[in-house]
Formats: sequence, structure tokens, C-alpha cells
Amino acid sequence: MKLKQLEGLLGDLQQFTAPKVELEQYATGPHIASRMLYTAENSFDDITGKVVADFGCGCGTLSVASSLLDAEHVVGIDIDPQSLELAQENAADLELDIDLIQCDIKNLNLRGLLVDTVVMNLPFGTSRKGADMEFISMGMKVATRAVYSLHKTSTREHIKKVALRNCNAISAEVLCELRYNLPRTYKFHKQNEVDIAVDFWRFVPRARDEGSTACSVTNLKQRRMHR
Repeated sequence: MKLKQLEGLLGDLQQFTAPKVELEQYATGPHIASRMLYTAENSFDDITGKVVADFGCGCGTLSVASSLLDAEHVVGIDIDPQSLELAQENAADLELDIDLIQCDIKNLNLRGLLVDTVVMNLPFGTSRKGADMEFISMGMKVATRAVYSLHKTSTREHIKKVALRNCNAISAEVLCELRYNLPRTYKFHKQNEVDIAVDFWRFVPRARDEGSTACSVTNLKQRRMHR
């Protein structure tokens, strides 16, 4: 699939109608989303034929993009049931088979599922400090190939330091700097839109022993949603 075709399909997806500020819910625009996944596949071969997990999947934009690029299996994970319903509708509209799980990322259990690649447009940690690194930490426990995410450019040095020191990464690379066009979403936003400089990161996890490749947390209740 060509980049423009991918961007066009993502542009037709349903997005948040009542985003939740406490979850820092912002739609991943088709321009950024298409380039994230296209780069992950064409530069690193991390999507096609791979098992991909989308952390904080929201309306499912990155999950859909992964599936359109012929991922072997896609799992979207989010704590918000309303977002998962939208993601389910988006997948159904394009006749895509995507597993959706309602779960707090801190309690994620993918026992038995070997994940190659984790993709995410995570909370920047504005509403709750440290939320971004919780996502990165769990991503590095789950992925066997790579973790892709967006972070504010202003946090670049902090992200790299924590990822290498505390999150089991053997490499942390900024692939490019992007402009995240953020439309007025919440009442406290004073401008109609703001351009935020964000870094597109690729993290590579340290190799683990066989048998420890999936995160395992006991006594976890997950809600799975299928088309």
C-alpha cells in the first residue's frame, strides 16, 4: 500500500466525540499516523507479517494502519470502553480483524501472545506526571523487536535517559521531528489550534530469555472486544 493511500484511509476514520482530558485523549492525525507506520515497515520491517500491539489505541488509528500494512495480528489496548467501541466500528468499516482489549496499561497481561512491535501515541504526562514512561516501560517488557512512540521534543533528553537506564532499552533513537497539529479540544484550550513539536522514537528492547517474552501479571481481568 502506498503512503498516500494509507493516509487517505486513515483520514476517513471516526474520532473522539467527547475526549476525556484525564486520559489526555487526542486523535492521532492521518498524516502523522501514516508516516509512523510506513516508516516502521519500510525502514525496519517491523509491521508486515508481525504481531503488533497498539497501546492506548483510542479510536484505533494506529491499529488500523498496522492491519492495512498487513500485520499478521493486531491488538489494540485501551482503558476507555467508549474509545474501544469507536475502534471496533473503524475496524468493522474497513473489514479488518483487530483484537481489542479494555485494560489499564499498568496491569497488562498478554500471556501466551508473543508481540513483535508496540506502537503508541501515548499520554505526554501533562495530566499525570510519569504516564508517558509507564507506557514505554510496559512496551519494552512486551515487544521483542521495537517500540514506536511520540513524545514532546522538549522532553528528548529525559526520554532517552530514562528509556536506556530504567526501561530495558538497548537503543533509543529519534527517527524524525514532526509537527503535531493539535486542534482546540478542551475548554481550557485558548487557541483554535496549536502546533506542537514531537519526536518520533524507535526503542529497541534488550533481548530476553525464552519464556519471559510476554508480560505476566496475575489476577488481571481483561475485557476483549471482537468485531
